Amino acid sequence: MLRRPLLIAFVAGLVSATGFAPLDLWPVLIAALALLLALVHDAPTLRSALLRSWLFGVGHFTVGDNWIQHAFDYQDKMPPVLGYFAVVLLALYLAIYPMLAMGLAWRFKQLVKKRNGWEEADLGFVLAAAAAWIATEWLRGTMFTGYPWNPLGVAWLPVVPVAAMATWIGTYALSGVMVAVAGLVFLAGRRQFAPLLLGVPILAIVSLFSLAPCQIAACVPHPGPPPPHVVVVQPNIGQEGVADPGYDEKVLAKLIALSGKPGPEPRLVVWPEGMVNQYVEDGYADPRYYFGIDPRFVRARIGAVLGPRDMALIGGNSLAFDEPTRRLVGAGNSVWPIDSRGQLGPRYDKAHLVPYGEYLPMREILAPLGLARLVMGEIDFLPGPGPRTLAVPGFGKVGVQICYEIIFSGHTVDPANRPDFLFNPSNDAWFGAWGPPQHLAQARMRAIEEGLPILRGTPTGISAVIDAHGSVLADIPHLAEGRIDVPLPRPTPPTPFARWGNWMAFLAAALFLFFAIANRRYAR
Repeated sequence: MLRRPLLIAFVAGLVSATGFAPLDLWPVLIAALALLLALVHDAPTLRSALLRSWLFGVGHFTVGDNWIQHAFDYQDKMPPVLGYFAVVLLALYLAIYPMLAMGLAWRFKQLVKKRNGWEEADLGFVLAAAAAWIATEWLRGTMFTGYPWNPLGVAWLPVVPVAAMATWIGTYALSGVMVAVAGLVFLAGRRQFAPLLLGVPILAIVSLFSLAPCQIAACVPHPGPPPPHVVVVQPNIGQEGVADPGYDEKVLAKLIALSGKPGPEPRLVVWPEGMVNQYVEDGYADPRYYFGIDPRFVRARIGAVLGPRDMALIGGNSLAFDEPTRRLVGAGNSVWPIDSRGQLGPRYDKAHLVPYGEYLPMREILAPLGLARLVMGEIDFLPGPGPRTLAVPGFGKVGVQICYEIIFSGHTVDPANRPDFLFNPSNDAWFGAWGPPQHLAQARMRAIEEGLPILRGTPTGISAVIDAHGSVLADIPHLAEGRIDVPLPRPTPPTPFARWGNWMAFLAAALFLFFAIANRRYAR
C-alpha cells in the first residue's frame, strides 16, 4: 500500500503528460498509467478510487494543455494571468473522464470475488479499465461540443506499428490499448507475468499486420502521370501586430511573395487559416463592410501568382447578413478554392467552432456579465454544416478541416463523398510551444485513420505535408518562414476505420469488456 496516494496520483498525472509531443516520452506515460492502475486497484472505497483518478487527470490535463495560457497573451481585454486559471479550470473538468473510467474499472473489480488467496480481479480489472477508457475518451470528444485533445492513443505515434492499428480501430481504441499495456506492467509488478508474456506477442503480431506494405518495403512507383505539386506557405507572422496599421496588407504581400512562381507542373498553393484579412466575396448586403477595398482587386492579386493550371486554397472570413434588414448577423471562418482568374470556388465554413474563442455560448445571458471580452470580435462566428468535400479542378477532391476540427476522430470526412486529400489550415500562433507539435501529431493520426494525405498550413508553424500513412514528408519548423514544394501524396483505398468510423472503437471496447468477463468466469 502506497503512502500518500492522492499526492502520488497527482504527480503521476503531471508526469504522464510528457508522453505526448513535443517530448514523446511514451514509456513514461505507460509507467504513470501503471501507477494509476495500482492506486485505483488498491483503493479501499469507490470514493477514494474516484478521487485518486480525478487528481491524476487534473495533473495530466494541466500540463498537457499548458499551451492554452498562451492564447490569453493576445487578449487586450483580459489579463494574461487569467490564462493559467483557464488551464486549471479546464483540467478540473476534463479530469472527470479518466475518473469515470477508473471508477467503472474499480466497480468491476469489486464484482469479482477472491479465491484461494489469488486476486482473480486483477486481469479483469485491467481489461475493464481499457474498455472504460475508450468509452470515456469518446465522451470527452462529444460532450458539450467536445474537446478530444491528446487522447492517449496519439502517444503511440513514435511506435509506428502500433500507431498503424488506427487504420482498423481508430485513436480512441488505441487509447484502450495504451491502458491495457500499462496494465500488463502493473500486473508484472505484482508478479503476474503470464499476461505480459502473452500480451506483448499478441500486440506485436496485430500491429505488424496493420502496417501497409509500403511501410515495410519500398513501394512500387504508382503508374500513370506524375502527381501535381502542392505548395504550403508559412509566412511566420503571429498575432502580435494584428492591430497595427497596414497589418492586412503586410500579411497578403508576404503570402503572395512566398507562393513562388508558376512552373511546368500544376501547383496547388495553400495558405494558413484566416490570413486573408480583406473580404474576397462579392455581393454583401452592406458595402460598408468592405472598408473601401474591392474584393475583385484582392482576388486578382492572389490569382496573379497562379499559373493557368494552378489553384490555391485560401482562408479568410465571410459575413452573413439578414437580408430584409441588411443587418450583420455573424461571420464564417472560411476556406475557398481560387484560380488564376481570381474566381472563387465553393466555400467551406468551419463547423466545429471554439466556444469562448469563436463564439460566446448563451450570449444573451453571458454578455451582460462581461464575458463577451473572451471572444475576439463583436459578433459570433456561425457554424458550417460539417465535413464537406470540395472539387478543386486539376487536383481532385479536398476535404477541409479548419484548425482544431482535425482532432475529432471519425468526424473529419464526408462519408458520402470521400476526398482525395485533406486540407487543415490552422492558426497555431495562439498555441505556445507545446500546442503546434501536439496539433501536428493529431493530424497525423487522422491521416492514418482515414488513409488520406493531409496538407497543414499555419502562419507560424508547424506546417507540413503528411502522407496517407501519417508520415511527415516535409515540414516547416515552428517560428520559421518558408515554403514546402512537393508532389501531392496519393490516398490509400478506404481503411476499415474510414468505412466504419468509431464503431470500430466501440467494437474494441466491447472485446476488452468481453475478455474481462470471460476472465472472471474462467477464474471461477
